[in-house]
Amino acid sequence: MAALLLANIEPTDVWLTQVIVELEKRKPDLDLRVWPECGNPEDIGIILAWSPPFGIIQQFTNLQLIISLGVGVKHILRDPDLPANIPIVRLVYDRLAGQMFEYIARAVLSFKGRFLEYQQLQRSREWKYLDIPNGRSFVVGILGLGALGAIVAQKLATLGLTVRGWSRTEKTIAGVECFHGDEQFPDFLSQCQIVVCLLPLTPVTTGILCHETFTALPQGAYLINVGRGEHLVEADLLKALDSGQIAGACLDVFQTEPLPQNHPFWSHPQVIVTPHIAAVSDPGDAADRIVEAIDRSRTGKSLHDVIDRDRGY
Repeated sequence: MAALLLANIEPTDVWLTQVIVELEKRKPDLDLRVWPECGNPEDIGIILAWSPPFGIIQQFTNLQLIISLGVGVKHILRDPDLPANIPIVRLVYDRLAGQMFEYIARAVLSFKGRFLEYQQLQRSREWKYLDIPNGRSFVVGILGLGALGAIVAQKLATLGLTVRGWSRTEKTIAGVECFHGDEQFPDFLSQCQIVVCLLPLTPVTTGILCHETFTALPQGAYLINVGRGEHLVEADLLKALDSGQIAGACLDVFQTEPLPQNHPFWSHPQVIVTPHIAAVSDPGDAADRIVEAIDRSRTGKSLHDVIDRDRGY
């Protein structure tokens, strides 16, 4: 059985080229094909997917496995013609969680230390001290307690911060106050000086960072979004920033990427923009997980990180 790289990424993309090289090193006998040069569709047993075009996957009648080239799978599940009986696995590994924690920790400590305000004072050449809260009175809320969120929440707690987390279903994490479900969502938000979005993107979580969420936070709270751009209602954030309900935001993901040149986030003094770099997959790590998934599928072993289609992650 051959594997097909079916991705909305230029074949010359540096990351993709490196993944292909690493796959060839680890599995030189792998018959890897790149769309649209797929040969006989009946040869294809595995698809490596990123934003595959609609209606393509169903053409491969001998398909046994779909591997997402990332943590998210919304880009695959949006296809209305997606075959229902094919398992989908996603790439999750420890190094991603470490990168994500480092990014979030930098943003959290920057906001806690009021660096945005100090930058504004610098521009006006004001020498002024600002009150800085102590760690235990400074509450950081994590939206999403999955593979990445749970690790990030635990690590943030080791920094002496008070950490609480929210998820769709009930979770228990040492050192983290956990909330779940719609009923507990307002209570979770009510004390968060910073809220960090690490949710998967599903129909339920799309637009969750909106006016209602912002008004449930304490005035002057901060937002860090490293989930997906579609989690955020951008117009609502701009209004919340202008009103002072939200004091600042660090955004790594956007509804349109690259962020358009005329977007107000670029020049907003209370917004930090980064180009989707909070956790960048290492090509070698990605290749290791792909090979593991292929080998497990071919030998009939149970697959790791299989998504639940009903939940969307």
